[in-house]
Amino acid sequence: MTETRKKEGAAGDASKLPLSTGAARALPLVLATCLGIVAGIGAYTFRYAEGLSYLKTDPKACANCHIMQSQYDAWQKSSHHGVAVCVDCHLPVAFIPKYLAKAENGWRHGEKFTTQTFVEPITVQAAGRAILQDNCLRCHGDIAHQMAGSAAAQEQLPCTHCHAGVGHGEKAGLGGPLTTTERSQH
Repeated sequence: MTETRKKEGAAGDASKLPLSTGAARALPLVLATCLGIVAGIGAYTFRYAEGLSYLKTDPKACANCHIMQSQYDAWQKSSHHGVAVCVDCHLPVAFIPKYLAKAENGWRHGEKFTTQTFVEPITVQAAGRAILQDNCLRCHGDIAHQMAGSAAAQEQLPCTHCHAGVGHGEKAGLGGPLTTTERSQH
């Protein structure tokens, strides 16, 4: 009799499980299917967007997205065409910061382009302007320091204010009219 009660108790405990045996068996299949769909869509999107090209330094990658074509065309005619590619000016030099900036830019550009919420003309964001300034100074620091006279003066007037057309011309959204702070200093 004790054995019968144990069997009934075990059966009673099993009936309290939240999922039936069939549902418990189907759950891994459903999860694997969902994961496969997400991975498939991700792989397709990465391939369609030529994702591997963004891990390289070829400027053509920047023109994968048709909105960047005018920047690419302008760069080909610029004074920096023979000495610098996009990553030389627009990304940090150090390995980890470079790929963190690439990831952030790629995510933001992909999101803005996919949702059609990008601003035209394309403009360099604040973090990108800081990287751009650092890279200008990396190559041209000696002459920039001579021209600016002091580090404080150099910080107040970015290189791209006077040299907006060096990399891309006016369509890059760099330079432009003096800000209120800049006007008060002149």
